[in-house]
Amino acid sequence: MEKNILANLVGSASTAFLSFAFVPFYIHFMGIESFGLVGFFITMQAVFLLLDMGLSATVSRELARLSVMPGSEQEMRNSVRTLELVYAALAAVVVTVVIGVAPWISEKWLDASQMPPETIHQSIVLMAIVIAVRLPTGLYYGGLQGLQRQILLNSVRVLIGVVQSGGVVLVLWLVSPTVEAFFIWQAIAAGLGVILLAWSMWHCLPGGERARFQIDWFRNVWRFAASMSLISAASVILLQTDKIILSKMLTLENFAYYALASSVAMGLYNVISPVFAALYPRFTQLVTSEADVEVRDLFHKSCQLMTVLTMPLALVIAAFSESALQIWTHNGVLAGHSAPILSLLIIGTAMNGMMNVPYALVLAHGWTKLSLYSSIISVLLLVPMLFILVPRYGAVGAATAWLILNAGYIVINAPIIHGKFLNGEFKEWFFHDVGIPSLAAVSMVAIFVITMPDEWGYLGQLTWIILAFLASLVCSILMAPAIRRHVQRILF
Repeated sequence: MEKNILANLVGSASTAFLSFAFVPFYIHFMGIESFGLVGFFITMQAVFLLLDMGLSATVSRELARLSVMPGSEQEMRNSVRTLELVYAALAAVVVTVVIGVAPWISEKWLDASQMPPETIHQSIVLMAIVIAVRLPTGLYYGGLQGLQRQILLNSVRVLIGVVQSGGVVLVLWLVSPTVEAFFIWQAIAAGLGVILLAWSMWHCLPGGERARFQIDWFRNVWRFAASMSLISAASVILLQTDKIILSKMLTLENFAYYALASSVAMGLYNVISPVFAALYPRFTQLVTSEADVEVRDLFHKSCQLMTVLTMPLALVIAAFSESALQIWTHNGVLAGHSAPILSLLIIGTAMNGMMNVPYALVLAHGWTKLSLYSSIISVLLLVPMLFILVPRYGAVGAATAWLILNAGYIVINAPIIHGKFLNGEFKEWFFHDVGIPSLAAVSMVAIFVITMPDEWGYLGQLTWIILAFLASLVCSILMAPAIRRHVQRILF
């Protein structure tokens, strides 16, 4: 279990580093408007995750469940082959839909002052190809996570990240510094990545007869898959509605500032998702085995781990957002526009991370109603908030709406989850797992903000930010009992 979490964290940290390290090069070679188009591509890719229909989460749960049931080897193989054919059909849908709407998006939706509509149109067609090719990665990610082969999965992820991020910089530098070249390379890298993931998935499955399409598979899982599909749809809408609305209301340049801040804030999921990915199949196995004591113990340890990993990092970035962006991009104008947006977005994302461990437990029990209803209500609240806040406060208003929604999850959803599955444990979760470790991190970050020297260069600012993070991390660990004991065992 610990090896899986560590492998996921290393893999996510590596891919995040590759993604963020090269962003300044993208902006340098292509320009800020082209980077705005890249931000729009990320939004489109997330929107088309709706076609996943909860299948990646379903296959993860099913393979985890079947892995502890004897005689289910052939069913596992048939499940993967069935979904491969489904994803191939979904990829065809993506290409058809996006190519059909590409002229309208390039001419009517996006507001570019320097980029001609023809370039935008060609880029959107290339986006469709990249999204379609990448779509099956959800199947293979979910399958390898369900089999608890996170070390292999993350090794492949890092390799794909190197080819995808590093290769595109070489293409922009040596071949063509255009947004079209950017997307062509993304399509090539996506194809290589899917082939490697498919080979890894089938290599890990148990042997048996030739795998075949099995329509009966859907009869067994359709309720869970349908609920997950609706939850995924609501989650995508929550995460992308702000960007969709802003891409229309703002110029492509101003949208790029929001897209940059959002990419950094959403980068926190490179810490959140690895923990969730390791816990979800393990919770599923323990719930299937009715190991209630082990579930409670794992739940509290995992919640403390999530707090320690996310809150110090989020608080430091929020507090030093402008300095961090200047160090990263060497662009004072960009940092000034994006910093206040980033501070709000990353705190909201950290709050979302606090709910991921309870969410993993809920899914392990197969209870999706709460997540579904809360997601629908959140969407109904988010859209009016955006139309009220964005015209008045611009991109900062959209970031504020995200913060409000995630605070609501902690206040409303957390007590409901504990009441159903962990009765009597809410106070321990709120104070010992989340509250006190977070408060310790806040206090230490505040000290570093107040005492930060003036007129430091980039190196001095970077050193101070790193020290603030390390100090807040240590304080948070000391205030998280399970993590503190675990660290003591490792050290002594």
